[in-house]
Amino acid sequence: MSAQFSDWIWTPDWSVEDDQDARIVCFRKSFVLDSVRDSLQIDITADSRYKLYVNGVFVQKGPQKAMDLREWFMDSADIARHASYGTNTIAVEVLRYGTSVANDSLLRTQVPCLYISGPGLSGREGWKCRVRREVGVVTEDTVPSPIIAQEVVQATEVFAGWKKSGYDDSLWDDAVPAGPEDKPLADAPFNTVPRTIPQMSYEDRLFEGVSAVREGGISAAEWTDLIHDGRRVTIPAHSVHTVEFSAGAEECGYLLYSFEDGRDAVVKTLCAECYSYPEDLTKDGGIMIPGLPRKGDRTDSVHGKLVGHASVYTVAGYGTCDMPEEYEPFAFRTFRYVQLRIETSDEPLTLCVFRYRATGYPLSVGTCVEASDPSFAPIWDISLRTLRRCMHETYMDCPFYEQLQYSMDARSEMLYTYAVSADDRLARQAMDALRRSQRPDGLLNADAPTVRSNVIPGFSIYYILMVHDHMMYFGDGRLVRRHMPTVDQILSFFDRNINDEGLVGKVGGPIGRQKYWSYIDWSHKWISGVPGATVKGSCAITMESLLYLYGLQKASDLAVFCGLENLAQQYRQRAEALKKAILSCCVGIYNGHPLIQDGPGLDEFSVHCQVFAVLTRIVTPESGRDMLEQCVGNPDMAQASVAFMFYLFRALELCGWYEKTDELWNLWRQMLKDHLTTCVENDTDMRSDCHAWASLMCYELPAVVLGVKPAAPGFEKVFIRPRMGKLTHAGGDVITPKGNVHVEWKRTQEGTCALSYDLPEGMILAE
Repeated sequence: MSAQFSDWIWTPDWSVEDDQDARIVCFRKSFVLDSVRDSLQIDITADSRYKLYVNGVFVQKGPQKAMDLREWFMDSADIARHASYGTNTIAVEVLRYGTSVANDSLLRTQVPCLYISGPGLSGREGWKCRVRREVGVVTEDTVPSPIIAQEVVQATEVFAGWKKSGYDDSLWDDAVPAGPEDKPLADAPFNTVPRTIPQMSYEDRLFEGVSAVREGGISAAEWTDLIHDGRRVTIPAHSVHTVEFSAGAEECGYLLYSFEDGRDAVVKTLCAECYSYPEDLTKDGGIMIPGLPRKGDRTDSVHGKLVGHASVYTVAGYGTCDMPEEYEPFAFRTFRYVQLRIETSDEPLTLCVFRYRATGYPLSVGTCVEASDPSFAPIWDISLRTLRRCMHETYMDCPFYEQLQYSMDARSEMLYTYAVSADDRLARQAMDALRRSQRPDGLLNADAPTVRSNVIPGFSIYYILMVHDHMMYFGDGRLVRRHMPTVDQILSFFDRNINDEGLVGKVGGPIGRQKYWSYIDWSHKWISGVPGATVKGSCAITMESLLYLYGLQKASDLAVFCGLENLAQQYRQRAEALKKAILSCCVGIYNGHPLIQDGPGLDEFSVHCQVFAVLTRIVTPESGRDMLEQCVGNPDMAQASVAFMFYLFRALELCGWYEKTDELWNLWRQMLKDHLTTCVENDTDMRSDCHAWASLMCYELPAVVLGVKPAAPGFEKVFIRPRMGKLTHAGGDVITPKGNVHVEWKRTQEGTCALSYDLPEGMILAE
């Protein structure tokens, strides 16, 4: 995709210091339309981020997050519906992250720039620009949180109405060429490629209500009138008022404010996921982490308080009734509750508007399932909402704290997406981003795209599972062949690290103590998610051998699909040798029962090793059930947290003990009792209230309770094998890439499953 170099622009008012910090640069241009048009297409991109407005109306944000520094994404926009006959104004805010202030998931090139091309907009002529140095973009004060999107703003009248026509930009600078004369044509940002995912959705919304008034003489009813009926609230001079608003559920959105008068009033906005009971320190494996609160009833505004990220806006005071002072932070916020603390100076401040523009990936849900357990419907609701909140330009671990696309998290999120929508566009992005993160030793970064190294050896295996899942759902041979070299290099890393026992040797350890983090799960009994075996005995972790084994098995299927039978045979041979080594070196006895040890010769056991013994089929389903019966719920052993529940459920399904899941759903039932509207990150420290690896119900209902799964690549064949568990009936429609599958079943008096189904044309039922 080519872009005219004359259309790459930037501001002449740019310094070395600017390029260290995060800065917002404003661009605007007026253009004339001699007629109303049905379509007015433009191309646009920027480094690092842009927000596009036409005649003061927000259009879109971009570009799509870059995956590496070889290519940069180019967006398109049809601005016809925002333009009119005569003079129009296009305005662009560009946030350029710096060398010392940067978002972890947003790559940054060496060239700050804006590119925009379209009728009357191409080239530098007519473009005016100005740096908004009164806006400081700062890090969040809750650890860890690498988003870097909070703002400290000392507003001025200089930018009043700058996005609209009629604004006087005569004192603004003329845009200049971006970048050096010898532009690196093969690298980002000048080597542009089309966007691969749809634009995010945007919807203006009102807050649901007022959850608490903490100080000041303005009543909850008056604040409610502001957010519901648009009645203005005037705050007297020299006063302090604190009010807390509820969105009704966890949301991702751009906060929108407008003010009248109130010069030098300070508005502090704190966004929080819930009410909680703060403690000074939280202990995780001996590491003291500040700022993680204790949680219970998430709506307890009486005993709890809001803990979260805060931004500060100092009002300029130029707003009038007809033209209020407007403020919209550049980045979206994640919140269920928002606290405004307003301290006025010598003038009263009138708050005219406070609402938000919700945003997220435009997920279209086509699956609908009803089951006999009445708790399943609300669990489905919070699970689906969690999945939506964790889908933006990438999958996200948690939208509140990190907004990073981790491979373990994303693998589950992809399957949930396939099960509810059969949409693979975001999944393709994730696989490609991870593929491009491959290191010289073969491992992938644990999260991608990213500006930093963070390697978890086992997470590279989850990438292989992603590619296998996509093969089964969509059967795209070109995609699988593109990823096979990456798959092979991952497996080669583990093969090179086979020790004398035939197991994967020590390749990592606890976070911060080794170059690689051997995270498995957030178990209470483990240090920073790592089994204790890593610091005991031979230091090998059995789970890493089991993950490698699982990767070999899935890679063998991928190789066969690509017609690489010799490679598939090599993988099978390695898998067989590894299986024998695990059974020879890692089996111990617990209460007379053979179990897989956490490390070779180490009599410590976990649910995790037994789960993967079942998934890799190194034990029979009958033996696997016996192993799980010894482990699940046993306080002597490391248990699966929310992060690992998907795999525990798969093992229970395979070994014929699916009724056990009824008890495990109590974790989600407790979320409902605690009034969560999304699913927790884990049940250990409960850091985040929104983490989509916990959206398990999105998969269980369609793929297991109704039993609709691909039986051959591309869903050419389908399994319909319901697992009844303790349910009496279930039914619904499951969307697949081949069309909808309708399933109904009831438990008979004899305990069997009376099943009926309808398949889309061309889909074959597998035996």
